[in-house]
Amino acid sequence: MPDITIDVPGTGLLPAYFSPARGVDGPGPGVVVVHEAFGLNADIRDMADRFAERGYHAVAPDLLSYGATVRCLVTVTRALSTGQGRPFTEIAAARAWLTARDDSNGRTGIAGFCLGGAFAILMANRGFDVSSVNYGRLPKRLDAAAAGACPIVASYGGRDGSLKGAAATLETALESAGVEHDVKVYPEAGHSFLNHSEAPGWMKPMTKSLNAGFVDTAAADAWERIDRMFASALRD
Repeated sequence: MPDITIDVPGTGLLPAYFSPARGVDGPGPGVVVVHEAFGLNADIRDMADRFAERGYHAVAPDLLSYGATVRCLVTVTRALSTGQGRPFTEIAAARAWLTARDDSNGRTGIAGFCLGGAFAILMANRGFDVSSVNYGRLPKRLDAAAAGACPIVASYGGRDGSLKGAAATLETALESAGVEHDVKVYPEAGHSFLNHSEAPGWMKPMTKSLNAGFVDTAAADAWERIDRMFASALRD
């Protein structure tokens, strides 16, 4: 499937990976897939393909495309702290690109992993119809992010030392805001249990407490929950 570029107002061309929906008769929904801290790698492309196989037009923007990886990560992390900046503009542009397609039914979801999971929380009340949050760090102003949010399906690993209590805190905020949600913790899993990619060597000393790694049982159940929530929100 093709690599593409998306025109982002005020920024320029954004590299992205596009995987068109398989087996769809007529206009279909779309999904913006937001990568983890490792960038737009083969694993995230595979995630986009998985959504395409389920009948969604999937696009995965490269939020680390404009410079050295560490510098880009610093910029993206700062944007998460403030809730605004270049990454939010780029994700919004990816959503607009999907909905503008002739084969779009106008509905879009967002699915984020790790770093992308944090964006999936913050973008849930910014034009998306459903959000999949996978081991995403909670924003400082969680109540503001939950207000008016679309339905959210969120998955966390019980062995992830970096996000202890995050699932319960997120669920409480979503309940208070009256947001439809499905939040679950998998005791057997750590961080990144849906992903097959590994941290680069320079990052591994900082990730010991994550107990990261693919866990087939947790991944299979999480995909079933994502499928249910996305089908309900994005299809007629």
